Amino acid sequence: MVDIECNEDFPSNLKAEEIVSFLAKSKSEHYQKELLENDLLITADTIVWHKGEVLNKPADSSEAFQMISKLQNSFHEVITGVHLKSATKESTFTETTRVHFRALKDWQIEAYVNTDAPLDKAGAYGIQDWIGKIGVDRIEGCYNNVVGLPTAQLYFELSNFGKEQA
Repeated sequence: MVDIECNEDFPSNLKAEEIVSFLAKSKSEHYQKELLENDLLITADTIVWHKGEVLNKPADSSEAFQMISKLQNSFHEVITGVHLKSATKESTFTETTRVHFRALKDWQIEAYVNTDAPLDKAGAYGIQDWIGKIGVDRIEGCYNNVVGLPTAQLYFELSNFGKEQA
């Protein structure tokens, strides 16, 4: 695993799946090494999409509290874009999972926000964290996508990536 330095800004006209596709591909374009014949670069980006708005990583605990407060008692989408790139071809796919948060008490949100765990997560939460375990009451789609990488879809895409197109 390699950290790729890349600005995560995106054009304001992009929506939902377009955003993560753009960001995943942009990360691959910022990879500095030449890809050799058997190399495969996988880059990804995940957003939380709620009522037509992107909830990125919160800047501070106050913004994290506001984000989780918005998400409670409603559905949102966790969308991941994955870009596959070899020396000779590239491909991008997206995965979307609908997540429902139950109503939460302010003290529950505050307890989670005070751990600093939400500060590096899109939408200010991790489904695998305490707040996810008590707050998420159902999902429609891939759990691993909400964690950050749609592994089942990635496996399918990888199995087809090397095949010639008919």
